[in-house]
Amino acid sequence: MKLHHLIKGSIVAAIAALGFSSISAAHAEDVPAEVRLAWAGGPRVWILGKIDKSFDKSVGTNVRWIPFATGADVLSLFAAKEIDIARFGSSPAVAGIARKLPIEIIGIPEVIATSERLIGRKSKNINSIKDIEGKTVAYPPNSTAQYALELAIKVNRLDKSKIKLVPLKPADQVAAWKRGDIDAAYVWGPFTQQFEADGGHEIFVTKQLQKDGYLIYNNFVVRKEFAEKYPQLLVKFLRTYQEKVDQYKKDPDGSAQLIAKHLDIPFESARSVLTGLEYPSSAEQLSPAFLGNGATTATSGIAKAAKDTANFLVEIGDLRKSDVPESFAPAINTTYLKQSTAK
Repeated sequence: MKLHHLIKGSIVAAIAALGFSSISAAHAEDVPAEVRLAWAGGPRVWILGKIDKSFDKSVGTNVRWIPFATGADVLSLFAAKEIDIARFGSSPAVAGIARKLPIEIIGIPEVIATSERLIGRKSKNINSIKDIEGKTVAYPPNSTAQYALELAIKVNRLDKSKIKLVPLKPADQVAAWKRGDIDAAYVWGPFTQQFEADGGHEIFVTKQLQKDGYLIYNNFVVRKEFAEKYPQLLVKFLRTYQEKVDQYKKDPDGSAQLIAKHLDIPFESARSVLTGLEYPSSAEQLSPAFLGNGATTATSGIAKAAKDTANFLVEIGDLRKSDVPESFAPAINTTYLKQSTAK
């Protein structure tokens, strides 16, 4: 037997003698060659951990950041096993779970408030949500922005048949706006700021849907296969994310400056997006209002929001009714979050 196998066996035996299982010891030592994180490229708090490599240091291996444009891209990446963890929106995550992708929700890093907005052209006299009737409106397909736009149309009782809805990725929206092909766009920053700098202004924000009982948020989602193999890595990942949130809350402007410089975007654009998100702490996420603690997960706010989202996706034809599970609680795993908050 090779020396390193003998050493590893001795360590495992020693840990087992202290009351831990050999499985736990294996998990503690087992680290992948790299962790692949899917990110949308925009200003978010976790980029602070990209800048200073906090995630690499805490999980003990190289972190590769894989870009995506919309939630549909994330689902394709998960299906192809090309990513391990993703931070993306509630509606595409719900669609992926309903379609039986082997993924699970492990955290709610952000609740979307004003970071995703509907921007309308001033020259087209779009001054309220009602004014998008008779206009061409772009949205990123399979995204929280699409979900928010569809809900805004519903709760404001607009005539959807009078609105020309065009699915476009954010960068394509910018090009379409410059050509004059679209009159309004529902998207996130920094694209919203580009439209505002080019004759647009804010018409509606996602936070306004909360009064109608709709919670739209971003998830941390993981491949189940990866989670089962590296549970302690996820605990460290979530703990490090909370540290970055604490860093941001302690110095919002300083954090926004770091992120803006790293992404090569204007400081005001970065600050606007970052302040347009709400950040429930790890402990708050474990409350019934969000994920619950396992025992309360089935009746939690996120389990309910996921079911509401799925039912709405059925209404607009993005999901089949037969795809929607009785409960989304089995796809919510709070084990890692609970361990990350333990002292």
